[in-house]
Amino acid sequence: MSELPEHVARNRATGMISRGSTSRRVNAVGHKRSPRGASGRFRRRRSKFFPGTWPARMLSSWDVAPPTFPRRSHGAEPVSLGIDNSEGQLGTARRLQGQYGLDFPLIHGDAEAIGYPEASFDFAISEYGACLWVDPERWLPESARLLCPGGQLVFLTNSFLITLCMPTEDEMAATERLLRPAFGMYRVEWPGSLGVEFHLSHGDWIRLLRRSGFEVEDLIEVRPAVGATSSYPFVSVE
Repeated sequence: MSELPEHVARNRATGMISRGSTSRRVNAVGHKRSPRGASGRFRRRRSKFFPGTWPARMLSSWDVAPPTFPRRSHGAEPVSLGIDNSEGQLGTARRLQGQYGLDFPLIHGDAEAIGYPEASFDFAISEYGACLWVDPERWLPESARLLCPGGQLVFLTNSFLITLCMPTEDEMAATERLLRPAFGMYRVEWPGSLGVEFHLSHGDWIRLLRRSGFEVEDLIEVRPAVGATSSYPFVSVE
Protein backbone atom coordinates (compact mmCIF):
# COMPACT_ATOMS: atom_id res chain seq x y z
CA MET A 1 0.00 0.00 0.00
CA SER A 2 1.44 3.41 -0.97
CA GLU A 3 2.20 5.96 1.71
CA LEU A 4 -0.71 8.24 2.60
CA PRO A 5 -0.44 11.97 1.86
CA GLU A 6 0.60 13.94 4.96
CA HIS A 7 -2.80 15.59 5.53
CA VAL A 8 -4.64 12.28 5.05
CA ALA A 9 -2.40 10.55 7.60
CA ARG A 10 -2.87 13.38 10.09
CA ASN A 11 -6.64 13.34 9.75
CA ARG A 12 -6.70 9.57 10.14
CA ALA A 13 -4.69 9.89 13.35
CA THR A 14 -7.14 12.43 14.80
CA GLY A 15 -10.21 10.33 14.01
CA MET A 16 -11.46 13.29 11.90
CA ILE A 17 -12.43 15.58 14.79
CA SER A 18 -12.54 19.22 13.72
CA ARG A 19 -12.70 22.56 15.49
CA GLY A 20 -15.19 23.99 13.04
CA SER A 21 -17.25 21.08 11.80
CA THR A 22 -20.14 19.03 13.11
CA SER A 23 -18.26 15.76 12.71
CA ARG A 24 -17.98 15.18 16.47
CA ARG A 25 -21.53 16.24 17.20
CA VAL A 26 -23.69 13.42 15.92
CA ASN A 27 -27.12 12.52 17.19
CA ALA A 28 -28.24 9.06 18.28
CA VAL A 29 -29.00 7.70 14.82
CA GLY A 30 -25.90 9.18 13.22
CA HIS A 31 -27.51 11.93 11.15
CA LYS A 32 -25.58 15.18 11.38
CA ARG A 33 -27.45 18.44 11.69
CA SER A 34 -25.76 21.36 9.94
CA PRO A 35 -25.83 24.65 11.85
CA ARG A 36 -24.97 26.81 8.89
CA GLY A 37 -23.23 25.59 5.79
CA ALA A 38 -23.21 25.53 2.02
CA SER A 39 -24.16 22.69 -0.27
CA GLY A 40 -24.18 22.23 -4.01
CA ARG A 41 -25.06 19.95 -6.89
CA PHE A 42 -22.59 19.34 -9.68
CA ARG A 43 -22.99 17.14 -12.73
CA ARG A 44 -20.27 15.54 -14.81
CA ARG A 45 -20.42 16.95 -18.33
CA ARG A 46 -22.23 15.13 -21.16
CA SER A 47 -25.32 14.22 -19.18
CA LYS A 48 -27.14 11.05 -20.21
CA PHE A 49 -29.62 10.79 -17.32
CA PHE A 50 -33.35 11.02 -17.91
CA PRO A 51 -35.69 12.83 -15.49
CA GLY A 52 -37.02 10.53 -12.78
CA THR A 53 -34.35 7.84 -13.12
CA TRP A 54 -32.59 6.63 -9.95
CA PRO A 55 -28.83 6.05 -10.03
CA ALA A 56 -28.01 2.42 -9.43
CA ARG A 57 -24.37 2.86 -8.38
CA MET A 58 -23.68 5.29 -5.55
CA LEU A 59 -20.42 6.29 -3.85
CA SER A 60 -20.43 8.01 -0.47
CA SER A 61 -17.36 9.66 1.04
CA TRP A 62 -18.75 11.33 4.13
CA ASP A 63 -18.16 10.69 7.78
CA VAL A 64 -20.64 8.63 9.82
CA ALA A 65 -21.86 6.92 6.71
CA PRO A 66 -18.98 7.36 4.28
CA PRO A 67 -19.02 8.86 0.75
CA THR A 68 -21.30 6.97 -1.50
CA PHE A 69 -21.30 6.45 -5.27
CA PRO A 70 -24.21 4.63 -7.06
CA ARG A 71 -24.30 3.35 -10.63
CA ARG A 72 -27.32 2.48 -12.80
CA SER A 73 -27.30 -1.01 -14.20
CA HIS A 74 -30.53 -1.38 -16.16
CA GLY A 75 -32.87 -3.79 -14.43
CA ALA A 76 -30.58 -4.19 -11.42
CA GLU A 77 -30.95 -3.11 -7.83
CA PRO A 78 -29.05 0.06 -6.82
CA VAL A 79 -25.55 -0.65 -5.50
CA SER A 80 -23.73 1.58 -3.00
CA LEU A 81 -20.17 1.87 -1.74
CA GLY A 82 -18.96 3.84 1.30
CA ILE A 83 -15.39 4.98 1.90
CA ASP A 84 -14.02 6.84 4.91
CA ASN A 85 -10.60 7.74 6.31
CA SER A 86 -11.76 7.05 9.88
CA GLU A 87 -12.23 3.53 11.24
CA GLY A 88 -14.38 5.03 13.99
CA GLN A 89 -16.82 6.53 11.50
CA LEU A 90 -16.91 3.25 9.59
CA GLY A 91 -17.80 1.53 12.85
CA THR A 92 -20.74 3.91 13.22
CA ALA A 93 -21.76 3.19 9.63
CA ARG A 94 -21.67 -0.58 10.27
CA ARG A 95 -23.82 -0.15 13.36
CA LEU A 96 -26.37 1.86 11.36
CA GLN A 97 -26.33 -0.75 8.59
CA GLY A 98 -27.32 -3.36 11.14
CA GLN A 99 -29.92 -1.07 12.70
CA TYR A 100 -31.63 -0.29 9.39
CA GLY A 101 -31.05 -3.57 7.54
CA LEU A 102 -28.60 -2.17 4.97
CA ASP A 103 -25.79 -4.09 3.33
CA PHE A 104 -23.15 -2.50 1.08
CA PRO A 105 -19.32 -2.37 1.15
CA LEU A 106 -17.59 0.03 3.55
CA ILE A 107 -13.94 0.76 2.79
CA HIS A 108 -11.27 2.28 5.03
CA GLY A 109 -9.41 4.42 2.53
CA ASP A 110 -8.42 7.74 1.01
CA ALA A 111 -11.03 9.55 -1.13
CA GLU A 112 -8.20 11.04 -3.20
CA ALA A 113 -7.35 7.61 -4.64
CA ILE A 114 -10.23 5.11 -4.80
CA GLY A 115 -9.31 1.83 -6.46
CA TYR A 116 -12.24 1.58 -8.87
CA PRO A 117 -12.25 1.95 -12.68
CA GLU A 118 -13.39 5.09 -14.48
CA ALA A 119 -17.15 5.67 -14.78
CA SER A 120 -17.92 3.17 -12.02
CA PHE A 121 -20.66 5.26 -10.41
CA ASP A 122 -23.68 7.43 -11.22
CA PHE A 123 -23.86 9.50 -8.06
CA ALA A 124 -21.46 10.65 -5.33
CA ILE A 125 -22.26 12.35 -2.02
CA SER A 126 -20.08 13.81 0.74
CA GLU A 127 -21.48 15.38 3.91
CA TYR A 128 -18.74 16.91 6.05
CA GLY A 129 -16.39 14.21 4.82
CA ALA A 130 -14.08 14.34 1.81
CA CYS A 131 -15.30 17.87 1.02
CA LEU A 132 -13.89 19.08 4.36
CA TRP A 133 -10.93 16.78 5.08
CA VAL A 134 -9.48 15.94 1.66
CA ASP A 135 -7.49 18.13 -0.74
CA PRO A 136 -10.09 19.28 -3.33
CA GLU A 137 -7.37 19.54 -6.00
CA ARG A 138 -7.20 15.73 -5.73
CA TRP A 139 -10.63 14.43 -4.68
CA LEU A 140 -12.66 16.47 -7.19
CA PRO A 141 -10.75 15.09 -10.21
CA GLU A 142 -10.96 11.62 -8.63
CA SER A 143 -14.74 12.00 -8.21
CA ALA A 144 -15.05 13.12 -11.84
CA ARG A 145 -13.02 10.07 -12.92
CA LEU A 146 -15.25 7.69 -10.97
CA LEU A 147 -18.53 9.20 -12.22
CA CYS A 148 -20.00 8.27 -15.57
CA PRO A 149 -20.80 11.13 -18.01
CA GLY A 150 -23.85 12.88 -16.58
CA GLY A 151 -23.16 11.51 -13.09
CA GLN A 152 -23.87 13.81 -10.16
CA LEU A 153 -21.76 14.93 -7.18
CA VAL A 154 -23.50 16.47 -4.12
CA PHE A 155 -21.62 17.70 -1.07
CA LEU A 156 -22.19 19.72 2.11
CA THR A 157 -19.45 21.55 4.00
CA ASN A 158 -18.92 24.58 6.23
CA SER A 159 -19.75 27.90 4.60
CA PHE A 160 -16.90 30.16 3.54
CA LEU A 161 -18.23 33.01 5.69
CA ILE A 162 -18.32 31.03 8.95
CA THR A 163 -14.72 29.93 8.36
CA LEU A 164 -13.68 33.56 7.91
CA CYS A 165 -15.36 34.46 11.22
CA MET A 166 -14.34 31.44 13.32
CA PRO A 167 -12.11 32.22 16.36
CA THR A 168 -9.07 30.03 16.89
CA GLU A 169 -10.14 29.24 20.48
CA ASP A 170 -11.93 25.92 20.76
CA GLU A 171 -15.69 25.89 21.49
CA MET A 172 -16.05 29.65 20.87
CA ALA A 173 -18.84 30.80 18.55
CA ALA A 174 -18.16 32.50 15.23
CA THR A 175 -18.31 36.27 15.49
CA GLU A 176 -19.58 39.07 13.22
CA ARG A 177 -15.98 40.07 12.45
CA LEU A 178 -13.75 38.74 9.67
CA LEU A 179 -10.85 37.09 11.51
CA ARG A 180 -8.80 35.85 8.53
CA PRO A 181 -8.19 36.96 4.93
CA ALA A 182 -10.95 36.25 2.41
CA PHE A 183 -8.44 35.69 -0.41
CA GLY A 184 -6.06 32.78 -0.63
CA MET A 185 -7.82 30.52 1.89
CA TYR A 186 -7.29 26.83 1.17
CA ARG A 187 -5.63 24.61 3.76
CA VAL A 188 -6.70 25.43 7.33
CA GLU A 189 -5.13 24.17 10.55
CA TRP A 190 -6.45 25.06 14.01
CA PRO A 191 -4.13 25.63 17.00
CA GLY A 192 -3.84 22.55 19.19
CA SER A 193 -5.36 20.23 16.55
CA LEU A 194 -3.48 17.71 14.43
CA GLY A 195 -6.24 17.70 11.81
CA VAL A 196 -6.16 19.49 8.46
CA GLU A 197 -9.24 21.02 6.80
CA PHE A 198 -9.77 22.58 3.38
CA HIS A 199 -11.93 25.67 2.90
CA LEU A 200 -12.37 27.48 -0.41
CA SER A 201 -14.24 30.59 -1.47
CA HIS A 202 -17.32 30.08 -3.63
CA GLY A 203 -15.44 31.34 -6.70
CA ASP A 204 -12.52 28.98 -6.08
CA TRP A 205 -14.92 26.04 -5.65
CA ILE A 206 -16.65 26.84 -8.96
CA ARG A 207 -13.39 27.24 -10.89
CA LEU A 208 -11.96 24.00 -9.48
CA LEU A 209 -15.18 22.08 -10.16
CA ARG A 210 -15.19 23.23 -13.78
CA ARG A 211 -11.49 22.41 -14.23
CA SER A 212 -12.25 18.93 -12.87
CA GLY A 213 -14.95 18.35 -15.49
CA PHE A 214 -18.13 19.28 -13.62
CA GLU A 215 -20.98 21.58 -14.53
CA VAL A 216 -22.30 23.57 -11.57
CA GLU A 217 -26.06 23.02 -11.20
CA ASP A 218 -26.70 24.76 -7.88
CA LEU A 219 -25.03 26.40 -4.90
CA ILE A 220 -27.29 26.48 -1.84
CA GLU A 221 -26.74 28.73 1.17
CA VAL A 222 -28.48 26.93 4.02
CA ARG A 223 -30.65 29.33 6.05
CA PRO A 224 -32.04 28.45 9.51
CA ALA A 225 -35.83 28.38 9.75
CA VAL A 226 -37.71 30.93 11.85
CA GLY A 227 -37.48 29.89 15.50
CA ALA A 228 -34.48 27.61 14.92
CA THR A 229 -31.95 27.13 17.71
CA SER A 230 -28.35 25.96 17.70
CA SER A 231 -26.85 23.27 19.92
CA TYR A 232 -23.33 23.97 18.66
CA PRO A 233 -20.98 26.14 20.73
CA PHE A 234 -19.08 27.31 17.65
CA VAL A 235 -22.07 28.96 15.93
CA SER A 236 -25.22 30.79 16.96
CA VAL A 237 -28.37 31.24 14.86
CA GLU A 238 -27.76 35.00 14.89
